[in-house]
Amino acid sequence: MIPIAPGLSLPDHEVSLSFVRSPGPGGQNVNKVATAVLLRFDISSSPSLSAPVRERLLRLGGARVTREGVLLIRASRFRTQLQNREDARERLAALVRRALVAPRPRRKTRPRTGARERRLESKRIRSQKKIRRRILKEWDN
Repeated sequence: MIPIAPGLSLPDHEVSLSFVRSPGPGGQNVNKVATAVLLRFDISSSPSLSAPVRERLLRLGGARVTREGVLLIRASRFRTQLQNREDARERLAALVRRALVAPRPRRKTRPRTGARERRLESKRIRSQKKIRRRILKEWDN
């Protein structure tokens, strides 16, 4: 079980882990041992998540989500397989936690009358300034 929030956790059978060779430093060990972790989580068919959370998670996943709706997380920050496994699971949990929070709906607002008048007045002043510059340039020629 991957704990996400109080009352929500992802069962282990929904997450698959595979191990690959990790790039980067590690000496001879890096060429022999598969320490990097590739975590796969099928968002679109997960019964643990509600439909709105699934949609937000698909959006938050970005390029890490395949066309089929599978989230791929590659963890190779550490030199041991165990640490990378925990890192991948924690990153998945953090992403799901972010998807749990529904965005606040935007309320329409209008600029106040005074602000609109100040804006228009500054535009008038700027316009007059440019007109005066144009007249001076024509006078010089």
